[in-house]
Amino acid sequence: MPHFHVEYSGNLEERIDMDGLCECIRSTAAGIETFPMPGIRVRATRVDHYAIADGNPAHGFIDISIRLRAGRSADVKEDATQRIFEAVKTYLAPVFSQHSIALSLEMRDIDPKLSPKAGTIRDHLSATTQET
Repeated sequence: MPHFHVEYSGNLEERIDMDGLCECIRSTAAGIETFPMPGIRVRATRVDHYAIADGNPAHGFIDISIRLRAGRSADVKEDATQRIFEAVKTYLAPVFSQHSIALSLEMRDIDPKLSPKAGTIRDHLSATTQET
């Protein structure tokens, strides 16, 4: 598991390819050793009710939350956080140059004793995909 949850202001729907942003996060995370590929989940949620800064409706936001099982060192988590954040900033660079957008990211540990898991994704991955 890591779970990536992207919340974004509804006014960005026409400005940003959210499927592309999710894929940017997924593919970047898949290239980071600490994130087991079969456990990666990326989802985005549009937020229609929000107020930002001075209230100008042109402002937008993207907030990325990463939840992962505890046990990784602070250095590993910091490296992963920065790599994901930089990939997202690069993906969003064309939109940043044209629009007022706040971008934030937070990584949190999940206590494995309080977060049971079950699934069959690994059973349905090809052997070559699982090695990635």
